[in-house]
Amino acid sequence: RRRKLDMVAGIAAALEGPQLSPEGRDRAQAFLSLYRSASAAFDEMRPDAFVNRLIERLGLRRATIFAAQADTLERLVNIAKLGELAVAYVRREPQATARDFTRYISAVAEAGLPEQEATAPAGPPAVQVMTMESAKGGEWDHVFVLGLSGMRMPGPRRRGGDGVPDALLKEALPPDGGEVHEAAMRRLLHVAMTRARRTLHLSWFEAGELPRPSLFFEEARTALEAEEEVFEEELFGPAEGLHSTFRMMRDELLDSVSRVGGSLSEMRLDTYLDANQAVVRHLELLKLAALIERGKAGQPVSEALADVNDLLGQVATPEQRDLYKQSALDEYLLDSERDERRRADAIGSEEQSLDAFIPRRGEGLMLSASDIETYRICPLKYKFARVFRIPQEPTINQRFGIVVHQVLERFHGQGGGSMEHLMDLFETSWRRAGFGDSNDDLQFREKAVNALTRYWETDRDRRSEVAWFERSFSFKLGAHLLRGRVDRVDRHPDGSYELIDYKTGKPKSAAELREDIQLSIYQMGARESWELETAAQSYYYVLDNEKVPVEHSPEQLDRVRATVAEIADGILAQDFEPTPSPEICPFCDYRIICPAAEK
Repeated sequence: RRRKLDMVAGIAAALEGPQLSPEGRDRAQAFLSLYRSASAAFDEMRPDAFVNRLIERLGLRRATIFAAQADTLERLVNIAKLGELAVAYVRREPQATARDFTRYISAVAEAGLPEQEATAPAGPPAVQVMTMESAKGGEWDHVFVLGLSGMRMPGPRRRGGDGVPDALLKEALPPDGGEVHEAAMRRLLHVAMTRARRTLHLSWFEAGELPRPSLFFEEARTALEAEEEVFEEELFGPAEGLHSTFRMMRDELLDSVSRVGGSLSEMRLDTYLDANQAVVRHLELLKLAALIERGKAGQPVSEALADVNDLLGQVATPEQRDLYKQSALDEYLLDSERDERRRADAIGSEEQSLDAFIPRRGEGLMLSASDIETYRICPLKYKFARVFRIPQEPTINQRFGIVVHQVLERFHGQGGGSMEHLMDLFETSWRRAGFGDSNDDLQFREKAVNALTRYWETDRDRRSEVAWFERSFSFKLGAHLLRGRVDRVDRHPDGSYELIDYKTGKPKSAAELREDIQLSIYQMGARESWELETAAQSYYYVLDNEKVPVEHSPEQLDRVRATVAEIADGILAQDFEPTPSPEICPFCDYRIICPAAEK
């Protein structure tokens, strides 16, 4: 806005000087006249009336008639479409002003208009966000129905006719015990699901007090015989909460700095929107840092949030405050704190059932290879890590492993490249991971540089093709849902596929890996989830540049299935007895609260 005002002031000043030609002076005066009249109506006139009057004032309709070239005509027709878009916007937002429509149309232009004609150049379609009630009567190529958790769909029944007192109702509502509400929510979801022309995506978020999907979600999945695809949060290390959210947002902000900075060099009227959004993201990062510091002093998020928001709101512009208030970050943080509080209560009361916290999926459990391995090592550790979700501070070895995985993922995701490109990716990930110049950090840095150098030299002669990297899978094994993510899938020249999992620890021999479960689950996941038969599975020990194949016979896969069923039965029975081990217990993150550690 300031830039536009500077431009107007500059034009007004130019009219005072002798530099403008008579033709240029007439154009400048016409522009200022149009600007003043438009500014007066910007916050008062309806968007459709404002746009149509602006089109008439600019003479677009008259110019369309006399347009001689096809591309000129196409541009004028597309501009005239603004009137139709404004009419549709007013139907949805009757109280909106022309300024509100300007913000909306800027966002639509950034995403790409949804109206794609055959003669128009291809572009990314827009994403239209709406409630399920608003979807009635419309159709879209791809529909995403979000928020299908057990607590929200069908959710609690609203009493008294959606907040209307019983005395004001025309007739008394029958006592339904929730059946009427459930039926109404089922019909509402049916409306949303039948709006899709090509693909339908149902989604729920594993958070809150009872992290389970809606009954409707499970019914739809069962009816379609569809497997659930799990998308993990991209957090730094195993620890969750404020610290991991801070690191995640910090990385996102760093990634967007160059993009936003580049937009500042463009003469676009909506550039200030990009800048405002970047400033708001920075304010949210400051909020997380403040909440972390207040948490160290013992102040919970629910108490500190209002004060921090008030302080940050004072330094923001009105536009930035509006964007700041629209963020869903506060709700996410409060929801996480409530979930942690309930788990803490459960930890302090062994008499309370843990059923609400066990990661169920339908009649079974949601498991991963690491979950199964954790329970095999020590059932009590599984209880602390997966049921109570007590965060574990990432060790330097874990942080180092995450860096190596990220570097290789980005390297192959960008099509490979030179050794210099690989080292640039490493330098970026190394700084973001918080490594410094301590002796331990420098030793790990030297290991990483040497390992990545050898990796690049070996990969340069690779005959196979990297088909996928960090590919997720999920499949049903009996009543249980198993999920995971394969680091790398190679396609060999003979057409066969190999699953590869990166390791940054000490290599194990094929004999030591005879009882391995992880790659067995990966092999079953590739077949069941991707319909891909694999001929080989291997661990790639990056620091030693050594690949160890692991073979799985049908008998071994049967053994894995039996192991999964046995472990799942133990979890469902809440059998979380510790398994003390002098080799493992001294390095366990939970040894301070483990009763077995006292023996």
